[in-house]
Amino acid sequence: MSRIALLFLVLFAARGLAAQQAPELRGWATNTQKRSIEWGELMSGGPPKDGIPAIDTPRFVSQEAASAWIEPQEPVIAVAIDGQARAYPLQILTWHEIVNDELAGVPVAVTFCPLCYAAVAYDRRVGDRTYRFGVSGMLRYSDMIMFDRETESFWQQLTGEGIVGDLTGAHLTPIPAQIVSFKQFRASYPTGDVLSRETGHQRDYGRNPYAGYDDIDQRPFLYRGPDDPRLRPMEKVVTVHIGDAFQAYPYGITRKAGVINDTVEDVALVVFHGKGAVSALDASSIADSREVGTTGCSTARSMGGC
Repeated sequence: MSRIALLFLVLFAARGLAAQQAPELRGWATNTQKRSIEWGELMSGGPPKDGIPAIDTPRFVSQEAASAWIEPQEPVIAVAIDGQARAYPLQILTWHEIVNDELAGVPVAVTFCPLCYAAVAYDRRVGDRTYRFGVSGMLRYSDMIMFDRETESFWQQLTGEGIVGDLTGAHLTPIPAQIVSFKQFRASYPTGDVLSRETGHQRDYGRNPYAGYDDIDQRPFLYRGPDDPRLRPMEKVVTVHIGDAFQAYPYGITRKAGVINDTVEDVALVVFHGKGAVSALDASSIADSREVGTTGCSTARSMGGC
């Protein structure tokens, strides 16, 4: 067994022990009296506050320079605002989970939770204030809990909702983001730049610290929520949120169909699934992982994301 595999085996064991009780908040300034969830829904994921370091001062390189260390089939998170595009490779995000950045004048948080394979970008502004986000080390329903450094409120990564602290009930505005292959990013955004491996941290970028996790027959790590018999727990889905409606399209269906035309809340949309990126959580080397494809959706009022 490699040293890195052994390290994460020990880490997962520690996470499992830590999850037997609600996390303690030594060293936090969070207002725990204000919250919208039950305290017991939070679990320690093992790492402490900032144990998984967010990237606060990202650097970027050209696509040509990045091609020396990222393969064409590797997955990246593509974010584009007002014609300016950037790629955030998952080989980096699996180790850092959050990048605090500014794109086309918009302060953005590009986030990735490996445990639920959720890539979401948010506007970091709430009201007239801009926030910076870090990784708390806690989980809820196997999803990363972020915190803002200004009030140390807790935020659900998947929904962008403040759930504990002074900003409970606040919502971050999502920005369209999509997991695509590096090759697809280069074809779509030939002038877009790429997050650099020069993060200020020493990590084995390109290696998958969660090797074998992307197995549909497993259960999400430390998931303690309700079961839904309609799908296996690890089935990937394309999720659409329009108005008050949420709708999920399982990969098992989208992969076969290729294109699905649907209407949600009287809004016509198209969900697509094509060949493209490999999984970031399959083989120990991301570049050698199996192909899972690229998905996305468009509506008449929003191209590139629903």
